[in-house]
Amino acid sequence: MTAVTIHDLPEETHRALERRAAQNNRSMEAEMRAILEAAVRPRDEVGLGTMLAEISRRMGLTNADVEALEQVRDRKPAEPMRFE
Repeated sequence: MTAVTIHDLPEETHRALERRAAQNNRSMEAEMRAILEAAVRPRDEVGLGTMLAEISRRMGLTNADVEALEQVRDRKPAEPMRFE
């Protein structure tokens, strides 16, 4: 595992971290790990499909709308781009 050193941490921040660690029954090191983990790896990440479905619902798109789009969709493969 990688070790991280934090320089010039203000004393007030250090005390607040000590209080927070005590409230959560953790060591300061464990508290810092928990804070960093929550900051960079949120537990409630939303997948792309879920996000697109939510956007569609907000716009009022219904299953009937999607079916109508499927019926008129051009199914011919796209032509590759040419850079001549």
